[in-house]
Amino acid sequence: MKKFFLLGLILTGTAAAQTTITGAGASFPYPLYSKMFAEYKNATGVNVNYQSVGSGAGQKQILERTVDFAGSDNPMSDETLKSAPAPLLHIPTAIGAVVPAYNLPGVTQPLKFTGRVLADIYLGKIKNWNDKAIAALNPGVTLPPLPITVARRSDGSGTTYVFSDYLSKVSPEWKSKVGVGNSLQWPVGTGAKGNDGVAGVVKSTPGAIGYVELVYAKQNKLTFGSVQNRAGKFVLADNGPAAAATLGVVIPADTRVSLTNSANAEAYPIASFTYVIFYQDQKYGNRTEEQAKALKNLLTWMVTTGQQYNEGLDYAKLPANVVNKAKSIINSMTYGGKRL
Repeated sequence: MKKFFLLGLILTGTAAAQTTITGAGASFPYPLYSKMFAEYKNATGVNVNYQSVGSGAGQKQILERTVDFAGSDNPMSDETLKSAPAPLLHIPTAIGAVVPAYNLPGVTQPLKFTGRVLADIYLGKIKNWNDKAIAALNPGVTLPPLPITVARRSDGSGTTYVFSDYLSKVSPEWKSKVGVGNSLQWPVGTGAKGNDGVAGVVKSTPGAIGYVELVYAKQNKLTFGSVQNRAGKFVLADNGPAAAATLGVVIPADTRVSLTNSANAEAYPIASFTYVIFYQDQKYGNRTEEQAKALKNLLTWMVTTGQQYNEGLDYAKLPANVVNKAKSIINSMTYGGKRL
């Protein structure tokens, strides 16, 4: 009996070791996912292969069913969901902050920005660092007469969606001329791929400014500014202010919601959930029920045990009410109509 039991354990372990789950999408959570998936493999033997290709590419790949899940910082629109071959689900895995990172020699303290000023920089209306609009927000700071090099994403990006969603809420001109999206018709700027690409442009270019997820600013030792929130407070991005963006926000049952420009007085205003997107019914293509269960187990781990890795990498953990909604969504997964 013992021999059969040990053989069963060996076979189970071998199956786990051979299981690979594939995902693609947002670069925003990539540092967190790299850590999560390494820890998950250590604990379970299951390999998760996640490609940081941008939210737009991730959404495209899940629609084409070439990956098990997509990573995206913005939820799919109703229109996009209708184009999917079957119902798709979203769960948040973390809360992140998009920061205005800049390279300004001689200026060591974090500058203050309003949404209007950031919009005007990205509209090409504010062209130099010593512009009176920036100077008025930063009295006592000697601003060099450097031209501003605007860095932005060249790929379909959830970080771009979050940033443009915020700008559209605080600048009517931005909303009417540019709007919200993963890909935009940019008035100005140097394009780069991924959060790491934008961070690289800022790091190597005196006078540059770029919007990146907080961890990319920190990893590249970039200075980033505080941003005025809806309550009028200038807030520097951190886990607490990012998490505060969810307070007072009604989280719908499907969790698709914008957290930008939160009314909470302590909130950082350019915050967002980052999502994993996957099919509710997992029986498609050549997928087995074992693959479906492996994905369900991974997703459950990410919103529970895996949350311990968020704050160490500068992402806020999911609030308890959001975890409960995510677990409910995961538990609705089926295989051929049968609950997993």
